[in-house]
Amino acid sequence: MAGARTRKQAAMAAAESQKEQEVAPVVNGNAKAVSERNADVEEETENIFLFVPNLIGYARVVLAIASLYYMPLHPRTCSGLYSVSCLLDALDGMAARKLEQSTRFGAVLDMVTDRCSTTCLLVFLSTAFPRWIIVFQLLISLDLTSHYVHMYATLAMGGSDTSHKNVDKSRSKLLNLYYTNRNVLFAACALNELFFIALYLLSFSSPLLSPGLLQPLNDSAAAAIHQGAQVNSSILRQLFINPHSAAALEMARVNKMDSFWPWVLAIASFPVMAIKQFINVVQLVKASKWLAEGDIRDRKAKGLPRKKTQ
Repeated sequence: MAGARTRKQAAMAAAESQKEQEVAPVVNGNAKAVSERNADVEEETENIFLFVPNLIGYARVVLAIASLYYMPLHPRTCSGLYSVSCLLDALDGMAARKLEQSTRFGAVLDMVTDRCSTTCLLVFLSTAFPRWIIVFQLLISLDLTSHYVHMYATLAMGGSDTSHKNVDKSRSKLLNLYYTNRNVLFAACALNELFFIALYLLSFSSPLLSPGLLQPLNDSAAAAIHQGAQVNSSILRQLFINPHSAAALEMARVNKMDSFWPWVLAIASFPVMAIKQFINVVQLVKASKWLAEGDIRDRKAKGLPRKKTQ
């Protein structure tokens, strides 16, 4: 009996040992699967919209909108806000590379902010200099179409993982230099915006470009300025002063700007602005040809054009 119990206990111990050996790989496998699921959950919960470069992009949008608010009558405030918004364009790129937070959303946000800011400024310049309105309209059209066609061609021909800044030298040496050399890209964009900012400042300071600066106010407008506006002590009204108020009109007339430095900035940045527009033309032409090459290849694959039968 004792021997039987011993054999029975030994058999039970061997069975339990085998069961543990069978269960162990399963447990380890489950642990690995759980670890993979946790990693997937962590990746899924990563909030792209709160990446540092994108937060900088949101700040650019806010500053750009604020500059538009002050644009009609406050050239110094508007120019300062607009310039900071443009300079942050370089900062968000540096943050994206350093923190490894480059995203498609960030690239689109960056480009859309650039295009909208420049367009809004050119719209104001077209009202400030009506005789040159067709020039500003053409500049807006060229800027928007060249970047849109370039982006579309990159996505359609290069694939969704291809950046619009990856331009091969065989396609265009000029665009390759423009997009791959950060110093060239920054200088071209910064001086291009500087030229338009200088024109904006000249609309407030140069009677040569804005003859309206020499025209005196009529009696009704002068009376409106002297009358002033009712004082509003709310916090919002103190933070966001109405740029069209009588007080703002008076401030704009009293703080007239000297036109010397705006002229210097405009003349110095004009050549780079002209080169930037030439690059836009090249970008539009090259992207259009790239799309046409793809169309020809697709038509050949479909057997088009079909040979006419006699």
